[in-house]
Amino acid sequence: MNVLGIDIGGSGMKGALIDSLTGEMLSERFRIPTPESKKPKDMAKVFKEIVDHFEHKGPIGCGFPTVIKRGICKSPGNLHKKWLGVNVKELFSDITGLPVTVINDADAAGYATMNYGIGKGKGGLVIMITIGTGLGSGAFLDGELIPNFELGQIPYKKYTKIETWAAASAKEREELSYKKWGKRFNVFLEFVELLVSPDLIILGGGTSKDFNEFKEYIKIDTPVIPAELRNHAGIVGAAAAALHQAPID
Repeated sequence: MNVLGIDIGGSGMKGALIDSLTGEMLSERFRIPTPESKKPKDMAKVFKEIVDHFEHKGPIGCGFPTVIKRGICKSPGNLHKKWLGVNVKELFSDITGLPVTVINDADAAGYATMNYGIGKGKGGLVIMITIGTGLGSGAFLDGELIPNFELGQIPYKKYTKIETWAAASAKEREELSYKKWGKRFNVFLEFVELLVSPDLIILGGGTSKDFNEFKEYIKIDTPVIPAELRNHAGIVGAAAAALHQAPID
């Protein structure tokens, strides 16, 4: 069975057709920049554009960059405040006329990694961190998803959330070297280690492909490894969530 996975980020919305058995991408990734307004109606139109591009008529899985509970957005995150309280599942299902499963984007990336990637078969508490516009996090206990584990929302110094200071967007915005940014990211990982004592941390998102550039600045005791699926994990995991009908949907 082929499923369309769509990964929504603060800077881009991208999708691809996924083989539900193997997790392999069956098409090239198609990306459209996230509308500058980041409002629900504008983003829903782009969502439909991606679906239409693939001429897809089956189930869709969507990774969404904030807290999702039973399909409803519980925090606007890095998007427009109008997203708060929106039933994302209904919005995207109505505009496409197709069944859509919505899952937190970091949970989606974790879903992919734990079902098809380097996390498969890993026991204990595994934390998936996606490094992008924000710092998403997904948690898995003995392979089972613990939904909406948003560690990037931890307040830090003058910042209402630590991801503002330590995400990849901060590196770009402040033109930080990998050394300076890597030390910031390590501070975030220190909080993660202190709060939840994970057995393993897996890094995903676009910046994870540059792991060798900053791994020497990661000083925590918990093992930290990059995800094999890298920047495609959100798409693959969204499709996997649709297939398995994730319990948080």
